[in-house]
Amino acid sequence: MLERLIAYLDSIKARDPAPRSRWEVLLYPGVWALAYHRAAHWLFEAELYFLARLINHWSRMVTGIDIHPGAKIGRNFFIDHGFTVIGETAEIGNNVTIYQCVTLGGTNPTNGKGGKRHPTIEDDVIIGSGAQVIGPITVGKRARIGANAVVTDAVPEGATMIGLKARSTLVPAEEWMKEFVPYGTPCDDPCEPSRDCVEKLENELKALRQEIAELRSAGEPAKRSGTGD
Repeated sequence: MLERLIAYLDSIKARDPAPRSRWEVLLYPGVWALAYHRAAHWLFEAELYFLARLINHWSRMVTGIDIHPGAKIGRNFFIDHGFTVIGETAEIGNNVTIYQCVTLGGTNPTNGKGGKRHPTIEDDVIIGSGAQVIGPITVGKRARIGANAVVTDAVPEGATMIGLKARSTLVPAEEWMKEFVPYGTPCDDPCEPSRDCVEKLENELKALRQEIAELRSAGEPAKRSGTGD
């Protein structure tokens, strides 16, 4: 038990450079939220739903993180900061990292039955802050969900999703092979479209200024000739 706890705390330190010791990691709300969830999930599986919900509500009050007792969570799950919501039928694999203000939300079934309505997050996925992953979709292994992305379709293994509605952006092999990418967002990829757009606008502005200068220079001789008459 102690060895598993130490291994878990070390896995968080490997992903977050802020803590100076394991003791600091023990203060993280995500660590406490996961501990409460383990107890709540055990009660949920034993069909002690009220007690499971009681622990869930207490956890939400003290950590700001709402994990439904029915959610299934693997090893080394890390919620950095808080204010995250994880639904009842969500399934989360091993070594998954979620940043603040993320929702693993469900769809509203039209047939009146619960069923599987929340996402399945496979191993080594990173979900950036503010992202919304909605519905019974699967996010493949080593996928990255960029900050504020809204994902409603299945995500292929190793893909990076950005935008509203989220679209996949190609990631170089050297980025894909990295063990960990903070916030699930490679620094260069999301910026490239904006940089290209700015450069294009600057070139167009330069061309317009040159045309205006040429028109002005062409009009000046005509003015001078008119004055002489």
